[in-house]
Amino acid sequence: MVTRERVQSVLDRIRPLIQSDGGDIELVDVVDNKAKVRLTGNCVGCPSAQMTLYFGVEMTLKDEIPELEELVVV
Repeated sequence: MVTRERVQSVLDRIRPLIQSDGGDIELVDVVDNKAKVRLTGNCVGCPSAQMTLYFGVEMTLKDEIPELEELVVV
């Protein structure tokens, strides 16, 4: 089962890497095995943000929480 606590735990480990570039990621909600996140700081409008999200954050989340279906940016 995908829980807010499990997703938050993974994001807390990833967060320092994102913050080192002046951005941040915030967990908004977990609904129906989907995690909703919001990017802040330098990540907003950054052309590399989508790659970071899907090839970094989403892959890490799915590795550690296999039942996670999707990472949604809100």
